[in-house]
Amino acid sequence: MHYNFDDNIDRHGTDSVKLEKMKAIFGRDDLIPLWVADMDFKSPPAITEALRERVNHEIFGYTISSEAYFQAIRGWLADRHGWQVDKEDICFVPGVVKGFAFAIDQFTEKEDKVIIQPPVYHPFRIVTTSLGREVVNNPLLLEDGGYKMDLEGLKSILTHQKCKMLILCNPHNPGGRVWSLDELRELAEICYDNNVFVVSDEIHADLALPGYRHTPFATVSEKAAANSLTLMAPSKTFNIAGIVSSFAVIPDKQIRKLYLSYLEPRELNQGTLFAYTATTAAYEKGGDWLDEMLAYVQGNIDFVDQFLNEHIPQIHAMRPEASFLVWLDCRELGLTRGELVTLFVERAGLALNEGSMFGPGGEGFMRLNVGTSRSILIKALNKLKKAIDG
Repeated sequence: MHYNFDDNIDRHGTDSVKLEKMKAIFGRDDLIPLWVADMDFKSPPAITEALRERVNHEIFGYTISSEAYFQAIRGWLADRHGWQVDKEDICFVPGVVKGFAFAIDQFTEKEDKVIIQPPVYHPFRIVTTSLGREVVNNPLLLEDGGYKMDLEGLKSILTHQKCKMLILCNPHNPGGRVWSLDELRELAEICYDNNVFVVSDEIHADLALPGYRHTPFATVSEKAAANSLTLMAPSKTFNIAGIVSSFAVIPDKQIRKLYLSYLEPRELNQGTLFAYTATTAAYEKGGDWLDEMLAYVQGNIDFVDQFLNEHIPQIHAMRPEASFLVWLDCRELGLTRGELVTLFVERAGLALNEGSMFGPGGEGFMRLNVGTSRSILIKALNKLKKAIDG
């Protein structure tokens, strides 16, 4: 390997969310932080070098998105996902969460109903309700240790309720599913035929693990392309969440016009100099780093799975098909929500995301971030084993 993912890099003093907000969230600041979904790996050298070169220019005036920026995104989507998009299909957005908040504002009205598929990334619920819309849950089905969409349940909901939007997590967070072409195609059919607009959060798209391939929702059918908006970013992929670098891909001209009519008057489609610089470098030169990082993360997942099987058989790791997040099924411990949090936080000294925050179906689960060095994972799991063994 050309890159070292075993380094334990001290992130104290860098305003890191996972460290600086730990005490407010967990009541302690001495926990091993395995909660916030960023990684402890240095970003690719190509990104650092591009930023350093730009900083050395020492003038940071008003900036536009360059042709290289658009071509880098287009090339990446074509090479990695087989998705041919035009330059005009792409627009900067200042964050994926903000991107679907803007879509809720533009494509729905107050008190409209928005469908989500819990357990799922919690801002789907929080943002929707904060904007005065009603969340309609269509829970995923947990079968044979993995999730599948309840498409019959979705049909039933739409028979009895008028819903305006569905927010899709593709790939899924926290369960790590890479949705199949057939699942996505049937979802697209149902939503199109019932006038339910799909916003697809694909921030984990590039993190499909070895043996799996991400399918962009808009590519599965003409109905999907004509009834969706896709949100993507290099932030999770290359560990640059602090550089706001998200973008929307909207093949349908009418949808794009409506979305831009919200963004443009507010200049929300105007990115920053460093966002454009980092995105271009990431997609032009970050491929090798990503492949090695995914191989390392796969090794971490294998280690967690093996450790639990051998030493903590009451906890089962739902092996992700994408991302560095592992969904831990802790239900065999027989603990209440409060007892489970106490076990991880007070007794084991670990900071993870507790499952119920992801909605119905998340009870009894914990989300573990394995985007860190193997030595930290070894330490964390040994602490958990000791806490359970008493």
